Amino acid sequence: MFKFRIILIALTLAAFVGCQTNKKESLKKKDTIASTESPKKAVVYQVFTRLFGNTNTTNKPWGTIEENGVGKFNDFTDRALKEIKDLGVTHIWYTGVPHHAVITDYTKYGISNDDPDVVKGRAGSPYAVKDYYNVNPDLAEDPAKRLEEFEALIARSHEAGLKVIIDIVPNHVARKYESISKPEGVSDFGENDDTAVVYDVNNNFYYNPDEVFMVPERPNGYLPLGGDKNALSDGKFEEIPSKWTGNGSRLSQPDPNDWYETVKINYGVSPEGNRDFDVLPDHFDMKDYQAHFEFWKDKTVPNSWDKFKDIALYWIEKGVDGFRYDMAEMVPVEFWSYMNSTIKMKNPDAFLLAEVYNPNLYRDYIRKGKMDYLYDKVQLYDTLKYVIQGKRKTHNIPAVQEDLKDIEHHMLHFLENHDEQRIASPEFAGDPLKAKPAMVVSATISSSPTLIYFGQEFGEPGAEDLGFGAPSRTSIFDYGNVPSVNRWVNNKQFDGGKSTPKELELRDFYKRLLNFTITSEALMGAYLDLHEFNKNQTANYGGKHLAFARWSNNEKLIVVANFDAKYGAEFTLKLPDALINTWQLQSGDYILEDQLAHVFKTKLELTKDGASAKIIVKPLESFILKLQ
Repeated sequence: MFKFRIILIALTLAAFVGCQTNKKESLKKKDTIASTESPKKAVVYQVFTRLFGNTNTTNKPWGTIEENGVGKFNDFTDRALKEIKDLGVTHIWYTGVPHHAVITDYTKYGISNDDPDVVKGRAGSPYAVKDYYNVNPDLAEDPAKRLEEFEALIARSHEAGLKVIIDIVPNHVARKYESISKPEGVSDFGENDDTAVVYDVNNNFYYNPDEVFMVPERPNGYLPLGGDKNALSDGKFEEIPSKWTGNGSRLSQPDPNDWYETVKINYGVSPEGNRDFDVLPDHFDMKDYQAHFEFWKDKTVPNSWDKFKDIALYWIEKGVDGFRYDMAEMVPVEFWSYMNSTIKMKNPDAFLLAEVYNPNLYRDYIRKGKMDYLYDKVQLYDTLKYVIQGKRKTHNIPAVQEDLKDIEHHMLHFLENHDEQRIASPEFAGDPLKAKPAMVVSATISSSPTLIYFGQEFGEPGAEDLGFGAPSRTSIFDYGNVPSVNRWVNNKQFDGGKSTPKELELRDFYKRLLNFTITSEALMGAYLDLHEFNKNQTANYGGKHLAFARWSNNEKLIVVANFDAKYGAEFTLKLPDALINTWQLQSGDYILEDQLAHVFKTKLELTKDGASAKIIVKPLESFILKLQ
């Protein structure tokens, strides 16, 4: 996160409606930018680390690391990182870095083998962490020096001008958590638990005393490792007594759809829901992280809180600049207040991103939990996906912005990540070009960060069936190769030498868009929806179009997007008088010039009857029109 934080300028719908009855009224800003140095948007590039540099194209289902290959930390060369930075990226999220359960045998490095009966895929889930004080040995040229190789990658990333994000998964750990790298004096999760009771405030896990864990009954046809023989693959896993499963299942034999490869962490919440820790005082949601840190200084907290706080600080000391927190809403918000305020005291600029899907919890996790950013999944992403698929109209988009206007800066936008279907997959859109208007809207409609998932910029369809993972999502459980990324990697040249013309053209679109967003002042400034104003009074403008204004003191933009894949449109976009008054425009003609492709200009005509501009847009075309 940047040092300079803007108190966001937001416009209410009521103010907008009111301006139509009083044409001389101007739109009022809540606050002005206090800093002389203007903040800019952040762009996060999520890359699945073990897949990025793998040039082995075998892609055998359930293939071993020897058969299908694996990418390494060292594949992120200076050239590769420069190209990622030049795409318009400020932060790189290396997914799958902490040492998680894998099937490959690393016993000669002191690492115990993992049981295929409680590992998803052959390469394992990155969200079943086995050792939080080290990194995935698959990713190192020399597994004995895997931590040093990752530290070198952090340094290279910083030299390239990129901030580094990794995952922390506080809700659960691998069924066989076993840190061989923990610092002196640190105990493993569960090492000191009283396993004779279901719950104790300082136990790290929940238990079913006197019960034995049983491997889930598998669906018909499912075999671990695709049926390949393994000494540990016998339908059994020794765990006595059994622990509760990561998604909260209390069964000693979880369902196959449960997160059976993980165990749930206890944060001091009893099975009855009692919270055995201090709660934040009333109105503490408006206090800063320093106040939260002071509040917890003299409090006794559950043991698991301290364990994860120490893990986070360990990686901050290593130079990591931030974290993506998996399933944060499954962990009490008070814990986040405790941990995040501690992190911020060490690094005020730490980038803290959380996976929270319940809109009713957003404000608590931002204000009480001191999260910088949350996924905007169930509102903007889902709405844009349905618009792309033709299941909804663009009329639904302004309502999302209105609902989130007080926290819009904190809602990270994306169209792809490791959990979601690839845009180009038949299950989503079947064509990556259909996402172009959605990408422009997603990246420019608010001051929030933008995330793109590696391969998205090439139109990767995620079509490979690699084993545990299913096509439409690039597998996070298996060894494999991502074809469109591999063509761009081009035998480690990282120059797109084998990319198709369509892939390079799409990447150029992303590059132009993202670089504009990280340099634009207006995108950190004010917003006004123009869709409601135009949809009922502008001919040829409708439910497949969207328009809005963004501005700062020095930059004024109008964004126009056409989601129609078949038809272009020609219409006269009208601007409300309140916007014209706020922009302090006088009667006359002004030029609006596109900043995205630099191929379209139009005239903004301002007369006593109002302001309007003629727009001619092609199918799936968008403009970022700057007032000259």
